[in-house]
Amino acid sequence: MNKIYTRTKTIQEDKVSGFCPGCMHSTVIKLIGEVLEELNVVDKAACVLGIGCCGLHMDYIAYDNTTAPHGRACAVATGMKRSNPDSLVFTYQGDGDFASIGLAESMSAANRGENITVIFINNGIYGMTGGQMAPTTLVGMKATTAPKGRDPKEHGYPMHMCEILNQLTAPYYLERTSCNTPANVNKTKAAIKKAFRNQLDGKGFSMVEIVTGCPTNWGLDALKSLDFIEEKMLPEYPLGVIRDRSKEA
Repeated sequence: MNKIYTRTKTIQEDKVSGFCPGCMHSTVIKLIGEVLEELNVVDKAACVLGIGCCGLHMDYIAYDNTTAPHGRACAVATGMKRSNPDSLVFTYQGDGDFASIGLAESMSAANRGENITVIFINNGIYGMTGGQMAPTTLVGMKATTAPKGRDPKEHGYPMHMCEILNQLTAPYYLERTSCNTPANVNKTKAAIKKAFRNQLDGKGFSMVEIVTGCPTNWGLDALKSLDFIEEKMLPEYPLGVIRDRSKEA
């Protein structure tokens, strides 16, 4: 019998996912590992983890990683890449880490066109710390710090990070994907591979924003959270390539 699937060796063999049922972190970490293997760069890879559920990956991945102070992953990745330019350095950050606490570091790295890759997980909520409102929380969406729902008059509007970074000159590649369907999982993997290849080719700053679910803090089961992504999240955060400099030549 021909083998059609093998678990990526970038995840420790003795570990089973501890993420909540329906959480897509485990899916994304698997996709990243598969891409690293396919590009034959596992030994060159260095992941800078943000604080939150993203940081839990340190317990599972079998390649070099470090955890940055909250929000400073892009700054740490900048130092790592500049000091070791032959490495493949990428950050793995949630919406609170990348778009709120680390907004200055994220914007500055993108504005400089640092030759790093950002994997940005957008689930519209602070996950690990208890379901607080994030920069990406939808209007009307409830959170522990917005129990009546996000009110633009009080809390402002959701932040669209791909579109915000698209206002800068330097970023090379920006794409928004999801993992809510098998087809979108495949598209996410392709986007991650392209972003990593851009870095290996010295093209500069790339980001893949991945719209995911947080069933626990959304108060939904795993299947209903998929419906919420399709019906609520994606109309606010439409999928697609926001910028690809390789298409402009």
